[in-house]
Amino acid sequence: MMHRVRVALAAMALASAVGWSNDVCAQTTRPWLGIGMEAPREGGVRVTKVVPGSPAEKAGMHDGDRVVRIDGAQVGSPDDVQRTVSGHASGDVVNVTVVRAGAETTLHVALVPRPSADDQKRMEFVGRPAPAWTKVEPVKGAPKDLAALRGHVVVLDFWATWCGACRYMAPTLSAWQARYGAQGLNVIGMTTDGREDAAVFAERTNMRFGITVDETAATHRAYDISALPTLFVIDKRGIVREVVTGYDPSHEAQLDALVRTLLAEPAAASPTGPTGPTK
Repeated sequence: MMHRVRVALAAMALASAVGWSNDVCAQTTRPWLGIGMEAPREGGVRVTKVVPGSPAEKAGMHDGDRVVRIDGAQVGSPDDVQRTVSGHASGDVVNVTVVRAGAETTLHVALVPRPSADDQKRMEFVGRPAPAWTKVEPVKGAPKDLAALRGHVVVLDFWATWCGACRYMAPTLSAWQARYGAQGLNVIGMTTDGREDAAVFAERTNMRFGITVDETAATHRAYDISALPTLFVIDKRGIVREVVTGYDPSHEAQLDALVRTLLAEPAAASPTGPTGPTK
């Protein structure tokens, strides 16, 4: 089970799909819908997720809609949607026909340039409650659920033993825990690797922060993890304030400043908006 999860995560880190760019490059001019998709048995393409603020959401598309035509042409797979959308330019309006509650509805979607991976994650998560953890088992220095950390600032890092960039990030995470732990910071590393493998690796690489194992990868799915490392900064009220995909040491100072800002906030403070590194 753990091997399949690791292979799946490694594959997702290399994949890209319409609306879900998994690279960490700057945004491109490729057109973007902002949906996750799967091919249902009944034909067409089922929408599994609509990114908040995306063209799809603005046009009124919902999770569970089944896309059957784009500009009058039948679609039968996510690849069909990708090819059709890629044939347009940003700024074009496409007519997307969906089946919802047994009835067809045509939505007029104005395409925009595809955001970077970080910006897509920010649209989906920043300013919203961090998802709860499911079937997470502590390895050391961490609780079983996120609710136990309410009132603390949390830096949640998704990592793996096979992830080279994760090793470069670990010393920074350890330094933050040592520097700010007494002020209320909890750094938590979460992996789908086996408990013993995670414990041995964490000790060998001197990871001096909390470690947990996501046994079924359910929490990885809830946070839409498609590349490693991916780091979430969560404030004292459990609200996501920043998401960073990949490792870039030039962002460490900005993240450090964000952590200090959140530690200074009272637990009941309301965030004034997304805060953190700019791209």
